[in-house]
Amino acid sequence: MNEKTQNRREFLKAGAAGLATIALLGNSKDEIITVPETEPFPELVEVTIPQLQARMKSGQLTARRLTEMYLERIKQIDTKTRSVLELNPDALVIADQMDKQRKQGHLRSVLHGIPVLIKDNIDTADKMHTTAGSLALVDAPTPRKDAFVAQKLRKAGAVIYWAKRT
Repeated sequence: MNEKTQNRREFLKAGAAGLATIALLGNSKDEIITVPETEPFPELVEVTIPQLQARMKSGQLTARRLTEMYLERIKQIDTKTRSVLELNPDALVIADQMDKQRKQGHLRSVLHGIPVLIKDNIDTADKMHTTAGSLALVDAPTPRKDAFVAQKLRKAGAVIYWAKRT
């Protein structure tokens, strides 16, 4: 494919594939990862979703505990950058629902019970605001329905628990 025939969709597909490859192979050489002593949960620094799912399957971890760990990590680490604008006040309730479903043998997908960060320009029909980082939208009404991506994440069992600055 030459530059003239490459459209935006093909460009985005190629870019997404490249990023996925980098993410999958980023530490494939068994490099030693140095974790700062101030890291509140060092076991979360390089953990993968399949590893988290295995821990939840074995009972070593619950969606609630994982969500609590990430919430605490935000409180401790995000004091300088303030990249997390808002936390979902229902995150632990959602995590509890995912744990209950897991106990009943109902797993939605590989994202079941996994906390997920989304940008604050993605509508969520819960108690989080969609401000897109703008002070002008701070008092805007809560969206009536989730954006398509938020719908898909919830259907997959992800715990949407914070809104990140765009």
